[in-house]
Amino acid sequence: MYDFIKGRVDYVCPEYIVLEANGIGYLIQAPNPFVFSGMNEETKIYVHHYVREDAVALYGFTSREEKKLFMKLLNVTGIGPKGALAVLATGRVDQVVEAIEAEDEKFLVKFPGIGKKTARQMILDLKGKLDDVAPEAFPDLFSTEGGKEMSGYSMANHELEEALLALEALGYSSKEIKKVVSKLEKEKKTTEEYIKDALQLMLK
Repeated sequence: MYDFIKGRVDYVCPEYIVLEANGIGYLIQAPNPFVFSGMNEETKIYVHHYVREDAVALYGFTSREEKKLFMKLLNVTGIGPKGALAVLATGRVDQVVEAIEAEDEKFLVKFPGIGKKTARQMILDLKGKLDDVAPEAFPDLFSTEGGKEMSGYSMANHELEEALLALEALGYSSKEIKKVVSKLEKEKKTTEEYIKDALQLMLK
């Protein structure tokens, strides 16, 4: 129904953003909402209008490739919108495609909500069918080459606090998040950068 919406980002939180377009505020759930922080000028967000008997929602992405992968993930048995968003939160579409093509179950099960059975299903359903998502990955995918307390974490700054809330919203457990907090606290970064770094650390 929708391909994209152009507007101004009015609000950002760990679960979603609000995009104002022509006087209407669209609540759009996104893999990493903080990617859109600070976008005061007109922004194009690619959207998927999700409709089920018990749910109607808009999901937003920074590129058509992200949107395509999200839609393909929804077709995998055992993966719903929340699981698909968690997979995409790394911001690395090519990384996910490479893992599927290489049948790297060990990598895929690191995402929240993705167990061995679901990882295997992802590979069975999607391997060889993602060339329109990351065409550059085919055919040679792989080369050989002290602050306040919140949810049990010690917050050093507001950006890190927001990042940890976003990770919780994606489904990561407190135990998983605590493992990377000490590494994240070493540098001052934006919320978006903290989220990306945390996700990369979790996937190692």
